[in-house]
Amino acid sequence: MMRNNSTDSDSQANSDIAYPTQSLDWLTRLIGFDTVSRHSNLALIEDVQAYCEQLGLTVDLTFNDAKNKANLFVTVPAGENADQLNHGLVLSGHTDVVPVDGQEWTSDPFTATIRGDKLYGRGACDMKGFIGCVLTLLPQAVKLSNAGQLRRPLHLAVSFDEEVGCLGAPLILADIKARGITPDYCIVGEPTNMAMVVAHKGISIYRCRVHGKSAHSSLTAQGVNAISYASRLIGYVDELAEEISHRDDNDMMFDVPYSTLSVGTIQGGTATNIVPNLCEFTFDYRNLPHMTQDDILTPIQSKVAELSAQMQARAPETGIELIQAVGVPAMTDRDSAELQALIAALTNDEQRHKVAYATEGGQFTNAGIPTIICGPGSIEQAHKVDEYVELIEIERCDTFLQKLLDSCTIK
Repeated sequence: MMRNNSTDSDSQANSDIAYPTQSLDWLTRLIGFDTVSRHSNLALIEDVQAYCEQLGLTVDLTFNDAKNKANLFVTVPAGENADQLNHGLVLSGHTDVVPVDGQEWTSDPFTATIRGDKLYGRGACDMKGFIGCVLTLLPQAVKLSNAGQLRRPLHLAVSFDEEVGCLGAPLILADIKARGITPDYCIVGEPTNMAMVVAHKGISIYRCRVHGKSAHSSLTAQGVNAISYASRLIGYVDELAEEISHRDDNDMMFDVPYSTLSVGTIQGGTATNIVPNLCEFTFDYRNLPHMTQDDILTPIQSKVAELSAQMQARAPETGIELIQAVGVPAMTDRDSAELQALIAALTNDEQRHKVAYATEGGQFTNAGIPTIICGPGSIEQAHKVDEYVELIEIERCDTFLQKLLDSCTIK
């Protein structure tokens, strides 16, 4: 973790920078940073850091091990003396975007382009639009804070590598816990068309490596066929997927009302006349919030042990490895009733939604912070060629955040 230690000359340089005052202009600026997950996000983070410092705020950064990516966490303090940092509301968003490789865009994906009633660019809806709206709101929040009129702190959490496994948010959560900050609520601004999402599924991705023994295909008894044993395990995964789809505790609020389990990739073998000694495949588990990894992991591990024993009876050096590659917890609505009521009042919409995709919201709820998802744009546009956000969605997000700030203001 790195705490802000800017010098007077740094502060003077920051004060000379002209930053946007409108959300569309902020979104345009943010899209101009190529923050595809395989690249650094530091240029964007340093720009936002300088903006926050220009407003008089203290910025905390947490870095990945390579020091080429950073999270940003900043608090607008509350109270009569503007010294309250604990509790309050977190507005959370991620800086990274998915690649554009192989996509034929109509315009430069890293140059925001308005055509008609839409703004196009990578990250327009997922999810730089929300971050732009929050940054536009910050000066007003700071003014209220300085006047002693902010009733609860307002926190901004901006993370890295959400798209590749929500890798940044745990560092933010560990940092704020170490600093003794326990936020009351969190709003994650993923694209929901400004509807309230109260829960989402978790995601776990596993890589399975089946180690067999090579032999000439005319002498199969001398080998252990890795592909054959992988296929048996894949068959069992499919059977288990069918079984969990018929549980009596499924949740009909989800589009797919049951936990899902599916094989995604497979590779193995070198030639038809060689008994393969290696086969690898991956599978994906999307669990309902009330289910856990153990619901599928325990029976799969039992099957792995059974098949490994069969293989090792023929060749001791064989067997099956099961490795978890990604694990993002589900977001639960168990403790967020008060936050839901607030959001419903601000949006004039009582509807609650649950979604199959995963976000950093699961990590916040897992840390004991009641969370909902609400942000501009449609998830259907995310990751696609010519990604866009409708201009009216940015306006709606601005209105929502203004109402949210008003609810935190001492009248």
